Amino acid sequence: MDTLNNRSSVSEFILLGLSSSREIQILFFAIFFLVYVAIVVGNLLIVISVIFDNHLHSPMYFLLANLSFFDLCLSSVATPKMIADFLRKRKTISMRGCMTQMFFTHFFGGGEMSLLIAMAIDRYVAICKPLHYQTIMNHRVLIVLLLLSWTTGFIHTTSQMVFTVGLPFCGPNVVDSIFCDLPLVIKLACTETYILELLVIADSGLLSLVCFILLLTSYIIMLVTIWQHSSSASSKAVSTLSAHITVVTLFFGPTIFIYAFPFNSYSVDKFLSIFYSVVTPLLNPIIYTLRNQEMKAAIKRLSSQHILACRS
Repeated sequence: MDTLNNRSSVSEFILLGLSSSREIQILFFAIFFLVYVAIVVGNLLIVISVIFDNHLHSPMYFLLANLSFFDLCLSSVATPKMIADFLRKRKTISMRGCMTQMFFTHFFGGGEMSLLIAMAIDRYVAICKPLHYQTIMNHRVLIVLLLLSWTTGFIHTTSQMVFTVGLPFCGPNVVDSIFCDLPLVIKLACTETYILELLVIADSGLLSLVCFILLLTSYIIMLVTIWQHSSSASSKAVSTLSAHITVVTLFFGPTIFIYAFPFNSYSVDKFLSIFYSVVTPLLNPIIYTLRNQEMKAAIKRLSSQHILACRS
């Protein structure tokens, strides 16, 4: 009984964060607070615009709104605590809180991965089979694609966390990161975790790499199709595709580097973790709003309606 208690004595983890300097932490607090506010406002603006503007009631914008929702949730899993920790001298997180962070990070990350594939399917049908677009991408298909995204995220995180929650933690409890990162937490377990580490690499790294290659291949096929069948809408299609390719690269790039390549430098891991959880959710709404005339027009209409409502 004493052995069991000793092997499960760790009740919390200590997060080292980005810096031990008080002045730098205050600076980080201000920067990341503003960035998180921008993430919330930007992604909510896209979701609200798609819901309330009839001009955006199309399959592409339906998927885009769900992507913004995933981005908002993914960023909110760890960013608020990370921001609050900049003001704390001792940055700790409970065992339950750590496991919850890792569960939802991979849940929304896996779901967004599947949703990006769904968006690629939507663009493929729109470009390669334009006459059958409305028939193929109907409401039922969109709901199925969305459910598959949620299911993929759940399976993705459950397949890793089911083996992680039962690990014994009895020794070191210091995580050299800004939040609970699955590979780093696993290494702190008081047992052999080589097989589990391979599972994490195979599940997160190789899956991301394969999906990334498939997505880029599909976009290349679409670009070739556009060049072969030039039309008045070709420039708009190229602009839309370039935005999608940028988002795919921003999402899968950090994930592939974190899980598929064994970095020895924790500073690199920290940078990629920040990019994955903070920068990407901020850039996605910027890319889709600044490059999309319909989205900008919808936001202006909503702003005008809100101003008129306030005046009346």
